[in-house]
Formats: sequence, structure tokens, C-alpha cells
Amino acid sequence: MTTLILLALAVFPVLLLLVVVYFQDKYEKEPVGLLLLTLFLGMLTVLPAIGLEMLLGELAPESGITAGLYNGFVVAGFSEELCKLALLMLLIWRNRNFNEFFDGIVYAVYVSLGFALVENVMYVFGGESDGEAFMIAAMRAVLSVPGHFLFAVMMGYYFSLAKFVYHRRALYLILAFVAPFLLHGTYDSLLMIPDGMGEDWQWLYIPLFLIFVVFDVLMWKWGIRRIRHLQRLSKEQGEAARNAFRGFRWDF
Repeated sequence: MTTLILLALAVFPVLLLLVVVYFQDKYEKEPVGLLLLTLFLGMLTVLPAIGLEMLLGELAPESGITAGLYNGFVVAGFSEELCKLALLMLLIWRNRNFNEFFDGIVYAVYVSLGFALVENVMYVFGGESDGEAFMIAAMRAVLSVPGHFLFAVMMGYYFSLAKFVYHRRALYLILAFVAPFLLHGTYDSLLMIPDGMGEDWQWLYIPLFLIFVVFDVLMWKWGIRRIRHLQRLSKEQGEAARNAFRGFRWDF
């Protein structure tokens, strides 16, 4: 019974955000089969990400602030966001269903939350006791899963702009990696830096926590703003297509 409860706690926050982003796609829903495939392959990106993290982790400093920064930006942020974007490029970039602005966010979220689902289950069931597992599940439901969601919103935002804003494609493709990488690295570093600090630096714990809270609030603000922007662009895109169709004359 405990195992089922823990599994539900690990899966529920992921499913909740998947449903939320699905219904935020207001103008042309994506095929459920493609979304499930994207989610499943997103789960599999854990494998190359772990391999890359292990490789990069060999070069990590042993302790101190530099260790937290390296592990946050290079080991976690770089490895995970690179694997997610690579899957988006391979699976979605040329897919005919990727035909409106908001689609980039939808597919990026499904990739990222597929990754988060596997990662969540691994961490929750890696707890040494049931109490620790429940604590991990609660913390990750509040922090890690929404974090992956917000990184994906940023990635999907620029991924869509790269698709439809042709004259700035190269810039937006770069930002589709750089923006979530910087958010992910900052997010994880603020949580990891205290682990590498000695007792002489304990006074930094509270300031770092306050910075983390402010940063988390700002990420939600940035994410919601980008969701609304692409929703608006999708609406305009659809209206333009309908107007073009109405104005077409069937002359033979």
C-alpha cells in the first residue's frame, strides 16, 4: 500500500501539469498519440542525461561554492536541457503537427515532464525510509517538477519562435537551449551550494534560500508571460489563416 501511495505522489504532480498545459492549448489540440510518444521518449532522455552527468561529474570540484555552481550548471543544467532539446529537434521540429506558436511549449513540456517523471520516481523510491520518501515526494512536487515545467516553457517559447520567425531562427534556436540552461543552472545551484559549504558559511543559508524563493517566483512570472504571449500569437495565426481562406476565390 505504501508503495502505491509513493508512486501516486511521484506521478500526480507530473500528470497535473501535463493536463494543465494540454488545456492551455486552446486553438488546435495536438494529437494525443504524438503527445504520449513525446512523453515516453522524454522519459528515455534520462538515460543519455545520466551518462553525460556521470562523465561531467568526474570533473566536478569536491566542495565549496564552485562545486555547487558546477553541479548546478554543468552537470545538471547542461546535460538535461541538451538532451531535452535534442529530442525536440529530432521528433518535433519537422513534424507537420508543429504548426502554431503554442505547440512549442506543449511539446517541450511533455518532453521535460517525461524526464521529470522518471527522475521523480527514482528519487522518491531512493529514500532510505518511508518517512524520507514521503518528504522527498512532497519537496519534489513543490520544487523539482514545477522547475522542469518552467524550464520547458522557456525552451518551448524560443523553440516556437525559431520555427515561425524565420529571419531570427539561429538566434532563437540558441536561446531555446541557453535560456532553460541558465534557469536550470541557477535553480539547482541555489539548492546545491549549501551542500558544499562548511560550518563557517552557515550564515549564507538563509540569504540563499530567500534568493531561491524570489527566483522561483520570477520564473513563474516569466513562464506565465510567455505562455500568454504564444497563446496570443497562436490566436492571431489562426485568425490570419481563416481570413486568408475566406478571401480565396475559387476561380477556374
